[in-house]
Amino acid sequence: MTDTKNTRVGFIGLGIMGRSMAGHILAAGHPLWVYNRSREKAAETLAAGATWCDTPAAVAAQSEVVITMVGNPSDVEQVWLGADGVLAGARDALLIDMTTSSPELARRLAAEAAQRACRALDAPVSGGEVGARDAKLSIMVGGAQDAFDAALPLLQLMGANIVRQGEAGAGQHTKMCNQIVIASTIMGVCEGLAYGKAAGLDLPTVLKSIGAGAAGGFQLSVMGGKIIEGDFAPGFFIEHFVKDLGIALAEAQRMQLDLPALALARKLYTGLVDQGHSRLGTQALFKHYEARS
Repeated sequence: MTDTKNTRVGFIGLGIMGRSMAGHILAAGHPLWVYNRSREKAAETLAAGATWCDTPAAVAAQSEVVITMVGNPSDVEQVWLGADGVLAGARDALLIDMTTSSPELARRLAAEAAQRACRALDAPVSGGEVGARDAKLSIMVGGAQDAFDAALPLLQLMGANIVRQGEAGAGQHTKMCNQIVIASTIMGVCEGLAYGKAAGLDLPTVLKSIGAGAAGGFQLSVMGGKIIEGDFAPGFFIEHFVKDLGIALAEAQRMQLDLPALALARKLYTGLVDQGHSRLGTQALFKHYEARS
């Protein structure tokens, strides 16, 4: 890819984050081919100038770089390795999976790509819908240095903090670190606000004080503010967070790590899914504490 401005790009997965990410690539002038399981979700991107393909393989056949941003590891496996998957159509391409998935699958995809003369990166992101919309995602990358260098101009269209963490799978491992920290932090935010509410405090006033101290941070200031306002709309779906925490817990168990806060967070969020809250944002964990106050 010598002329990065004219790189032919494929994008698969135009959901709550993928739509914005693909939009930044298109706005930068790249020819863009897209596929999504539900075509109606691609309408905005198609109206902006992207070209529809009927299969992931068809996207790959047109593209020098293919980016996938889907839901679950099983979706990644199908989109990459299925009969009409990316690897069925890719030729000498750079393939980037930005889904939060398993490190083991990332390593497997990199090996499968290499057998087809392609390069692969695992590049999960953090920042949610807002980060995707504002092109300020944190992007954690695993894979070879030369593949990272080739992908960087495109990744910079979507993110503001892009770091190569190591070889294949390292990006996914780093994303697990991210999700583990978020899980414990949002539990602390919810418990602190539940305590303040039970004590009869004015929660916006509480937030002014503790948000400026050692407890300050995104989860408290942004998600805490949403909790106080009763805004549980998703920037990141609970059902996807439960998936991520399950991957992290399985990896921790494989490495013989005891992470009790991670286990508790997954239990609490699974309870919210069972109560029908799977499509709310992660800040809706506060509902667990409200129900018990």
